[in-house]
Amino acid sequence: MRRKDRLITNEETFSILEKGEYGILSAVSSDHEPYGVPLNYCLIDGCIYFHCALEGTIINNINNNPKVSFCVVGKTEVLPDQFDTKYESCIVQGLASESFGEEKQLALEGLVHKYSENFFSEGLKYIEKLKDKSRVFKVSIESISGKARK
Repeated sequence: MRRKDRLITNEETFSILEKGEYGILSAVSSDHEPYGVPLNYCLIDGCIYFHCALEGTIINNINNNPKVSFCVVGKTEVLPDQFDTKYESCIVQGLASESFGEEKQLALEGLVHKYSENFFSEGLKYIEKLKDKSRVFKVSIESISGKARK
């Protein structure tokens, strides 16, 4: 990291990752073309989980190369008079793999818990109805870094 004065602790970094509303998952195609997609996610046991359609560009890219990058931007505030911005962010490097069975179910429940906690029982019914129409992937974190201007 170039700006060492903006480096934040691991605890602060994981807090940004855990609280983030969405993240950008980036992967590379077989033609070496980068592709980033915004998505909802949850953090379970130190791994990032997300769901997606049964097919698509990000799945093709993960199948080509499971090494991915995941970026989350937390709180921001533009400081117009200073030509600057207060921010917090984290970047994860990791390996993506598909989740099945109980792990897939737990990840889908984790997403409902994060985004629709007050509708959890309805969310379980929603999962049951549509789980065969989606795929779930896990990103095992290999490295993580965070920075902020407070």
